[in-house]
Amino acid sequence: MIRVTLRRGHDHRLRGGHPWVFSNEIAALDGPAEPGAAVEIIAANGQRLGTGYYNPHSLIAARLLTRRHESIDTSEFFVTALQKALEYRRRLGGDLEALRLIHGESDALPGLVVDRYGDVLCVQLLTKGMDVRRELLVAALRELLAPRVIVARNDSAARELEGLPRGVELLHGEVPEPVVVTINGLRFAVDVLAGQKTGLFLDQRENCRRLHGLAQGSEVLDLFCYAGAWSVHAASYGANSVTGVDASVAAVRQAEANARLNGLADRCRFVAADVFDFLRDHRGRRFGTVILDPPAFIKSRKHLAEGQKGYLTVNRRALEMVAPGGVLVTCSCSHHLDRPTFLTLIAQAAQQARRNVRLMEMRGQASDHPVLPACPETDYLKCAFLFVE
Repeated sequence: MIRVTLRRGHDHRLRGGHPWVFSNEIAALDGPAEPGAAVEIIAANGQRLGTGYYNPHSLIAARLLTRRHESIDTSEFFVTALQKALEYRRRLGGDLEALRLIHGESDALPGLVVDRYGDVLCVQLLTKGMDVRRELLVAALRELLAPRVIVARNDSAARELEGLPRGVELLHGEVPEPVVVTINGLRFAVDVLAGQKTGLFLDQRENCRRLHGLAQGSEVLDLFCYAGAWSVHAASYGANSVTGVDASVAAVRQAEANARLNGLADRCRFVAADVFDFLRDHRGRRFGTVILDPPAFIKSRKHLAEGQKGYLTVNRRALEMVAPGGVLVTCSCSHHLDRPTFLTLIAQAAQQARRNVRLMEMRGQASDHPVLPACPETDYLKCAFLFVE
């Protein structure tokens, strides 16, 4: 195994529990290493720090999979790693039909995401190190879970940072149409081949349940509604009416189908429109509950200032739509935007909208998307429930 030796003083992140090594932290390699090759990571004083994989074409040049000196190129390694992740999910209990089984760094499998929709698995191989081990991963998943279908949703832009092509591949079985799963007692159709991410945003599952008691008897506006998860939950929890808005015509059609699946189409209306245009064109309307769950406005640190302006603007306009005594549910999935800054932006938006707000609850991603405390990048989702006067 190739040895990657770190520069002196550049091992504190790994020792603290973070799994990444950046290219400028490497002092030397003791031989040629192909992209994705297994490497042993060594501190400047010669101490072994663990085993991972290497990609010279990525800013994150090495990612750690284990703190031990062991091969990561065996089926036994991946079976054991997957078993640990599955045991964690079993401890969560509750609804296990649709959930995230593997959450990258948080499950000691950096570069790998696995979402489960019944007997269909959607896999994202986001790094070269995981991509070259796809056969081992597929074999381990089939051994432990016996899925009917495994789809590789390798259309993420993150793959380009690793020098990998983007695309969607069928790794096992044949995809049935449609794939339908139950989440919080509600039925949702999942487009595992062309839907955003792997088909649904499972990280909001527990937050959607929090609408119970808040949406009842209310007119609800769901902005960036995508497949209608928030909308369908609100309608099922007794909302008088729900209006969902999304720029994607395909998403709106999927949301309409999900409302019909649950017998809620009479209370749900979905509009294909740019959210910013919709807010401008409907200024003056009021809703008892407004849900704001936009895509990540901040893709990288260089977009931080621009993205913050976007969050400020959309939150101000959303606050203007909330009826006095109503609720705003506002979210950010940009890990570059931390919680204190997000709350500061909300406060600024409230000031600009001339509304008084109180934070009812601050929530994060669902527990099947665990946070690795030593790796702040895994703590990405913010979901604030606000009482608006």
